[in-house]
Amino acid sequence: MEALAVRLSGLDSYVEGAIRVVAFYDTLMRRRVDLPALARASAGLAECVAGIRLHGTGRAIRISPDGREASSAPAPASTTVPITLDEEEIGTVWLERPGPPNPLDEVLLDRLAIAAAGTVERYGPARTTMADPALVELVISADSDETARARALRLLGFTADLPVHVVAVRSRLPLDRIGSLLCPARPVKAASLADVGVILATTVDPARIPAGVSAGIGAAESPDRSWQQARTALRFTTPRRPVVHYDELGALALLAQVPPDAARDNADVSALARIAGHPEDLETLDVYCATGSLRRAADVLHLHHSSVARRLEQIGKTLGIELTEPTGLIRAKLALTTWWLLNES
Repeated sequence: MEALAVRLSGLDSYVEGAIRVVAFYDTLMRRRVDLPALARASAGLAECVAGIRLHGTGRAIRISPDGREASSAPAPASTTVPITLDEEEIGTVWLERPGPPNPLDEVLLDRLAIAAAGTVERYGPARTTMADPALVELVISADSDETARARALRLLGFTADLPVHVVAVRSRLPLDRIGSLLCPARPVKAASLADVGVILATTVDPARIPAGVSAGIGAAESPDRSWQQARTALRFTTPRRPVVHYDELGALALLAQVPPDAARDNADVSALARIAGHPEDLETLDVYCATGSLRRAADVLHLHHSSVARRLEQIGKTLGIELTEPTGLIRAKLALTTWWLLNES
């Protein structure tokens, strides 16, 4: 290996050097080496620190040219290449070369990324986020017995000693991207079922859910109950509140069980249709119901409190509700929440 590195460093021909790099990694792949061995060989070949990181584990492997784990603080990567498996980015490889990159660095990292993807796939379970929808459905279905559920979880890469949280999402963003952001360093799997995306994760950090994603987070320990809760929580999401945890709903979750016809026949709910065509009025009512205060609503809306007061007075007349009274505020909150449930996208 060291002899090959010396020969490569003296090459005048880029093409000849690239061919030798390809042959070098072909040999490593035939030998079925693991990720640390790939990093060690790459560091020796490149004569600088080489690194491999998988998004699924969050752990970085950094090896110095002498074959030992790099003890120095990570330097800025001189060249990086993503590791791709089944058209999904599952990690990154890089070189920490002082000064400008060498001409063959990109070829070296391309082959290292291919070799790393092959190693991950070989020694599995694969660290891809997207999963077989049939397995995910087995995990979350109320009709699955515990034996089948446990087997599906094992096949998806979850161990028996870790909890599994369920998140229901709607978004135009790819599910694998949402999943990797939601749970970057622990097992996470995702699949699309009908009109809803399902994410199974061992930890869930709502703050990591990106903008533009509507998400309902289940609270139960059992994946099938957590899935039902996540679906319910997703129904309560709004443009102003795109992420809802089932635990936060409390008694409001009962509104999801009201038959749609009964909800539409309610006078307060049907009255909301009169302001539904006026986004400003709907937003004003939504913010006022959420804050419970005229002045706090004005701060959120960036309006003078007198302007908000005039809007609320007109909205109250349209709805037939005295919004400044405690009972009226409760009626408006319940009516607005029920209206969102009936008109969820």
